[in-house]
Amino acid sequence: MTKAKTAETIENVEFPSFDASKATDQIRAFAEKGVEQSKEAYSKLKTGAEETQKVLESTFETAKTVSSDLSLKTIAALRANAEAGFSHLEALIGAKSLSEVVELQTAFLRKRVETTVEQAKDFQAVASKAAENVSKPVKTAFEKALKDIKAA
Repeated sequence: MTKAKTAETIENVEFPSFDASKATDQIRAFAEKGVEQSKEAYSKLKTGAEETQKVLESTFETAKTVSSDLSLKTIAALRANAEAGFSHLEALIGAKSLSEVVELQTAFLRKRVETTVEQAKDFQAVASKAAENVSKPVKTAFEKALKDIKAA
């Protein structure tokens, strides 16, 4: 009796039919969604790359300008130091006594120390400004990227 009942049950069971058109539609929708997501990701990547390129170009241009300013400042300091040295040498040659040589040397060294401190302050100010100007675009871009990542 159990065999007959099992056969009856099997005959009454319906198996779902496979509809190929529905499966094709689902696969197509999945593929279209994948393509759309890929296009969005590419667009974001392209935009990010373009922004990064602009930031790097700006940074390099700023670095070039700042480097030029530092070079000019260095050349001016070297020229001033060389002129001061030659002037001091001329004054020493024209000295009439040992006490005048000592006095000239002392005044020269004092002036050189003052000038060196002044030049160091100038260089520090220019270098600080340079570092700030060069790092500013990169910092801004980094902060924007972090903001975009948090928003996503």
